[in-house]
Amino acid sequence: MDLSSPLWYFSYILVLIGLAGYGFHRLCIVYLYLRHSRNKPEPKELFSELPLVTIQLPVFNEMHVVDRLLESVSRLDYPQDKLQIQVLDDSTDETTEICRVGVEKLRGQGFDAELIHRTDRTGFKAGALENGTRFAKGDYLFILDADFVPNADVLQKTIHYFTDQRIGMIQTRWGHLNRTFNVLTRIQAMFLDGHLELEQTARNRSGRFFTFNGTAGIWRKSCIADAGGWEHDTLTEDMDLSYRAQLKGWRFIFLNDVETPAELPVDMDGFKSQQHRWTKGSIQVCKKVLPAIWRAKVPLYIKMEATAHLTSNFAYLMLICLCFLIYPNQHAAPDFGSLTHYIINVPIFFFASVSVIVFYLTSQKALRPNTWWKEVPYLPLLLALGIGMSINNAKAVIEAIFNHQSAFVRTPKYGIDQKPKADWKRSSYKAMKTLTPVVELLFGFFFLFVVVEAAMQGRWSSAILLLPFPIGFFYTSLSSLARMLPSGRVTSDETAENIPHDS
Repeated sequence: MDLSSPLWYFSYILVLIGLAGYGFHRLCIVYLYLRHSRNKPEPKELFSELPLVTIQLPVFNEMHVVDRLLESVSRLDYPQDKLQIQVLDDSTDETTEICRVGVEKLRGQGFDAELIHRTDRTGFKAGALENGTRFAKGDYLFILDADFVPNADVLQKTIHYFTDQRIGMIQTRWGHLNRTFNVLTRIQAMFLDGHLELEQTARNRSGRFFTFNGTAGIWRKSCIADAGGWEHDTLTEDMDLSYRAQLKGWRFIFLNDVETPAELPVDMDGFKSQQHRWTKGSIQVCKKVLPAIWRAKVPLYIKMEATAHLTSNFAYLMLICLCFLIYPNQHAAPDFGSLTHYIINVPIFFFASVSVIVFYLTSQKALRPNTWWKEVPYLPLLLALGIGMSINNAKAVIEAIFNHQSAFVRTPKYGIDQKPKADWKRSSYKAMKTLTPVVELLFGFFFLFVVVEAAMQGRWSSAILLLPFPIGFFYTSLSSLARMLPSGRVTSDETAENIPHDS
């Protein structure tokens, strides 16, 4: 096709329609949230005697945060004789010794605590949980990743929902220990708030499927067994087990008013690693369970929402296609008149772009009713980061489609909360290095050219609308490339840069 071919334009429109479809789904989530958010679940009754709970702490090379985790678990407001603590450690560094000392300290305080160390990481996190469950004494399993710091009352606020024998899992909402640490953590928090506050609440309270988030939730042990147990043929074992359990008829509850704080990745490579795993895993689960969902005897609206949920990361492939179609469309879009502009372009733009703004502003207003407006300046950066991550995440989608196997890569955490910690860059924990930043840099230069050209030709609306593309690609690429340079000495300027300015 040459640039004058109308096929470029129609391909461009088809891609935008696909993206607009997922934007429409986002608006449906906002509608369901606003309609059902007040329908707060309540326990059927209270336990007359609190049940035994096994706390499972899957750990792999987490020397910066595991002490904090064990300390927070020891402060839980729950009878000590009703707790069993399992540290499920697959570490290959000094984390194992830190865990050993921590477990001995817990035992000295009277806790039933044990360290289960594996030298074979078969199944990665799912394998560790599967192995630990064999030795779990409790009928309920509270799972916490190493970077979480549970509030003392979390079990008291959640356990009584299991008095309903149909309930298989209780999920709490993640909080953010280091939300204001830097710009990246600020934007990540907004991304997660949209998913946790809006999506999880809307899906759960409207009777649709929703999923365990991998941590900060409690499972009924018999529910796990009935669903087939932990399986490790995907990178998101939590999503996989969730769908299998709900297809078996188990009910889940999401408690958006019970917060369990955690640490966000503070560097771009860690964020990319996390997003790659989540994106690839979700597509793997999509391939695995979507046929079973459509065969299940559940209402059509539940099947359709689950399909939109499981396929949502295909939008990254569409976004990459859009990147290749924008320039031809800028030069050779046929003129069908103003009527077509208002019938096609405006609705597509609304559902593809404005829906994102509505979605994330709604979540911020719900969680921070008095200060939500402080997050508005970060929305353009959120859009830019979403675009910049498209190459990293599209790569994950393609790997899942073609069954490319990869290990469960942990996201490095450094024990950082809202306070600056200047030495985190010297940590031996680094995310995996790839050529992705170089590709992102090339995309950044290409879109810088597209924006400058549009501005020079007087097409200012196009230049402004396309500005997030070079910003996003330069941000994701340069942030990663900078981490490849020697850390050197951490200066006072770097420290000052990370000091939060507000809460």
